[in-house]
Amino acid sequence: MEISSDAAAPLPAWIDDDPWFQLGPWEAPEFEDFVPDVDLDALQASGEMHSVGLKAIEYATVRSRILLAEQYAGIASVLRDAADCPDPWTGPDPTLDPAWRDPQGRSVGAVRAERRDIAVRSAATDVAVRLGLSEAIVRTRAFHVDTLRERCPLVWAAFASGDVSEQNANTAAQHAASLPRSASEAWAQFDAQVIEGARRMPPGKFRLRARVVRERVHPESIDDRHRRAAEDRRIWTTAEPDGMATLSIFGPAAEVQAAQRRADAHARHLRDQPGEERTLAQIRSDVLLDLLAHGETPQTGPAPARAAVAITVPVMTLLGHDDEPATLDGYGPIDADTARRLAGEATSWVRILTHPITGTVLDVDRRTYRVPTALRRWLGVRDPVCIGPGCTRPARDCDIDHRLDWQHGGTTTDTNLAPLCERHHVLKTKSAWKLYRDEITGVTWWVTPTARIVDPEPPPW
Repeated sequence: MEISSDAAAPLPAWIDDDPWFQLGPWEAPEFEDFVPDVDLDALQASGEMHSVGLKAIEYATVRSRILLAEQYAGIASVLRDAADCPDPWTGPDPTLDPAWRDPQGRSVGAVRAERRDIAVRSAATDVAVRLGLSEAIVRTRAFHVDTLRERCPLVWAAFASGDVSEQNANTAAQHAASLPRSASEAWAQFDAQVIEGARRMPPGKFRLRARVVRERVHPESIDDRHRRAAEDRRIWTTAEPDGMATLSIFGPAAEVQAAQRRADAHARHLRDQPGEERTLAQIRSDVLLDLLAHGETPQTGPAPARAAVAITVPVMTLLGHDDEPATLDGYGPIDADTARRLAGEATSWVRILTHPITGTVLDVDRRTYRVPTALRRWLGVRDPVCIGPGCTRPARDCDIDHRLDWQHGGTTTDTNLAPLCERHHVLKTKSAWKLYRDEITGVTWWVTPTARIVDPEPPPW
């Protein structure tokens, strides 16, 4: 904002007329048109300095929404084009050759469907690298755009003009996508009933509004939907800072509520015991973890006495001479006290020699006779996660891939092996993505189908 000695000019009339009900993606004025030159002293003396700041914030919010909607639409366009024309992402279509026969005996339609799927994966990974996003976010944004355009055109138009926040647009897309494919009337009803809430409600309240509307317009009974949804029950963990993690459970609401109530009842009983100093929230957490780790269920009987975990502990930390963090496999750094406790309970050890200054792994104890097992152990130390761009899947859950395929002369050695998750393994094998390695330094890098070089990423821990 430029400040001059001119008298404060009146704000443009459109500012006070709810601009987000008027602006299209290409109609937003420049910032200097929005905030005029003002006399700073006069503005401060008038007590209206905050008005200019608030108007500037509103403008920035509207413009950022417009640009974000354009990004969403651009991502969807790239992925749609990849599905329509896979060749730039997967190479020429072999099924066009009259003499071609699929080695796996699949039909032409099946092979072309796989090519489309791999092309979309390849394009999504390319976009993710360029934007610094995960592949999942890229795919989700494209899916949300397609869903909103087809099922919630009112919400999409409002998002594209800066009238609806990204969070509310995504919420609308998620709920609209859960409606039956053939229920076009339900789509229209949902769109019409949530548009005002999407414009005016904060994200938390709009999530509740969208869920209520979805239940109201859904043509199927809740009993049928519950039986189908229960098939997707699962648990997952999320790493958190400071040696903590979150365990999430998706399951039938009645059972989840019953589990929560049981933990709460145990916690309230324990809180009333003499000498108890933990908060109720802390006791609930401790109760649930104790039941899961050391209790029993009707289906499985007594739980194992100890679950297997893998940690890497610096020797000096283990001896108590240093507090360098240990590494919990699949999570990252943990505190020294926890590491020493787990080490004291360990039933087996694997020696790993590292450089005392750089931390580079120099040697791994390979006393086992089975070379593949020891080699996989070493690869998990060198590459703790999938080496695909932006991927954090632990190496233990990945395929061990031959960079140079075995049938093409590749060897089963650490210089030719690395962990790749199923998704990135398919991209490397069946798309135009290429993986390269410097044989001198050992550095690997990727080249995308659009010839962009993806620099190597350091491990997350």
